[in-house]
Amino acid sequence: MAQIKKLLIANRGEIALRIHRACHEMGIETVAVHSTADADAMHVRLADQAICIGPPSAAESYLNIPAIISAAEISGADAIHPGYGFLSENARFAEIVEAHDIIFVGPKPEHIRTMGDKVEAKRTAGALGLPLVPGSDGAIASLDEAKAIAARVGYPVLIKAASGGGGRGMKVVASEDQLETLMAQAGNEAKAAFGDATVYMEKYLGNPRHIEFQVFGDGQGNAIHLGERDCSLQRRHQKVLEEAPSPVLSHAERDRMGGIVANAMAEMGYRGAGTIEFLWEAGEFYFIEMNTRLQVEHPVTEAITGLDLVREQIRIAEGHPLTLRQQDVEFRGHAIECRINAEDPRTFAPSPGLVKAYHAPGGMNVRVDSGLYAGYRVPPYYDSMIAKLIVWGHTREGALKRLRRALKEFVVEGVTTTIPLHQALLDDPQFQQGDYTIKWLEAWLAREE
Repeated sequence: MAQIKKLLIANRGEIALRIHRACHEMGIETVAVHSTADADAMHVRLADQAICIGPPSAAESYLNIPAIISAAEISGADAIHPGYGFLSENARFAEIVEAHDIIFVGPKPEHIRTMGDKVEAKRTAGALGLPLVPGSDGAIASLDEAKAIAARVGYPVLIKAASGGGGRGMKVVASEDQLETLMAQAGNEAKAAFGDATVYMEKYLGNPRHIEFQVFGDGQGNAIHLGERDCSLQRRHQKVLEEAPSPVLSHAERDRMGGIVANAMAEMGYRGAGTIEFLWEAGEFYFIEMNTRLQVEHPVTEAITGLDLVREQIRIAEGHPLTLRQQDVEFRGHAIECRINAEDPRTFAPSPGLVKAYHAPGGMNVRVDSGLYAGYRVPPYYDSMIAKLIVWGHTREGALKRLRRALKEFVVEGVTTTIPLHQALLDDPQFQQGDYTIKWLEAWLAREE
């Protein structure tokens, strides 16, 4: 069983700081890698060692595998944590890390590869007993095949890129006369964005919720679930606010689906943290994808379970079994996370620049994950999320009241943020009742204009 002594954090921003803090609490030294644009970032300042790996462009820095491996060798790091985004779901990166006798804090490379290919992921999920959206068994080879599948499942259907994400390479087809044109467009978009024109088909669900289950496996045949998160508040397929538990699931539904996903991960021999994402409509779950990494919204799961997910990732990477058995997992209260972006709250135009003043809210059961400080310059080169505000309450109503108070305390001056958007959402009666789907936020934004 390995013991990690020095860990390189192959990421930036709030998640890099989150990993650094978990490491220091475990007595593990940290190495921060950074671009020239992030030289003054908080995690770079706090890490035991910092190494510049390239210019601002992510392709030349945070996606630069040789530079990251070199930094690990130079610093003597015996483990690498990829965080989320960047190289976190790159199977080749995981293989290269392990080939250099460095511990990869994440799943086995073959599981990253399988679940990164959406066609193969769907096939694997079905074989593991996860409920699927009706559609093609795999990639669509011809227009005739597409017509036959669409006729079987019924219009409207959804054409999706096999290697896609973020809504790219995705087209809704309302009728057969649109199929040829939209399938070609989806393939062309997929080729341009991901280098792979492969597409597949699913039944288009009219107005579902997005509900995902947090899972953990130790790679030794043991796996548990840590409940669900409701991530239905989305704009252009990007999550804006997440909560746990979902306002619409019963204890029985949670136990049933949680048991199914945990058993699937145990059978797979999965190692580390993962998230099984579903669409939920009229009481039915439909698998859409698996993320083989830590999620942005993991703090809401930590809030209702009391489990440190990063610490657990590191322990599993060292070869330890899971800390908890399923019967040991207890769900307490309700948690909500707001993603705070450096964006205009109406137009969503990015707002990089100098942070002139910063005050994070505090008090009981209020958590802020952020690398911001007064005098920090938000760079224009990366994702616009600058903070996550997480609150916990004994009830959903209590969490909402705490969130309202915390948002009022939150001060970020010098850049425009989406704090006013979250405050406006809290005033909406439908949101207060938890009555929303994946289409609700965009319709709400259209009304607000």
